[in-house]
Amino acid sequence: MELQNIDFWIGLLKIIWINIILSGDNAVVIALAARSLPPSQQQKAVLLGSGAAVVMRIALTVVAAMLLELSFLQIIGGLMLLWIGVQLLSGDEEGDGGVKQTGTLMAAVRTILIADLIMSLDNVIAVAAAAKGSMTLLILGLAISIPLVIFGSTLMIKLMERYPVIVTLGAALIGWVGGETVVSDVALKGVMVANPWLHYAAAAIGATLVLGIGRLMQKRHTEHVTF
Repeated sequence: MELQNIDFWIGLLKIIWINIILSGDNAVVIALAARSLPPSQQQKAVLLGSGAAVVMRIALTVVAAMLLELSFLQIIGGLMLLWIGVQLLSGDEEGDGGVKQTGTLMAAVRTILIADLIMSLDNVIAVAAAAKGSMTLLILGLAISIPLVIFGSTLMIKLMERYPVIVTLGAALIGWVGGETVVSDVALKGVMVANPWLHYAAAAIGATLVLGIGRLMQKRHTEHVTF
């Protein structure tokens, strides 16, 4: 029986630890997406987004290794992630008054799922390796990680309300991960081996693009509302 096996519990601890380490950026995405909602719906978005994202990760783990071998998949995913970062930043505030726009609950959950799908391709490989083929271990480990993601997201929302600069840093993080995802594509493997510095250059460019385009769109929207 798996529960009586010491290797099972060691594997479970590994999966929980991996999720603690790798869920930081996912918590930022969830917090940014939920923050555009009215306060009464923020917790619902966090719960629905986190729960659905974990279920999706379990399903994704089965095919993640295969997906990572497909050329151009991560390039497309990285570009989508950059666009999500721009949208979250440009639509978060209105002008200097900091009046939040309101979004819909399902739109926020959809954004969370798309972003988590893209950002989790590499993460689930590590979790699957720790599970060593045990579906019980995989599901249990990811289920335990749900409260960690929910707590992290809720904390991030509160911090963003108090320190607006965290919103900018969060958008930059999404851009950074987006840039990393693009150059991690299997089609660019040879180029990256010959030029490892491109990894950090692409990440920095991704963060810069999200911040620059996001702020530009935000400024234009503010001017449109003003006039």
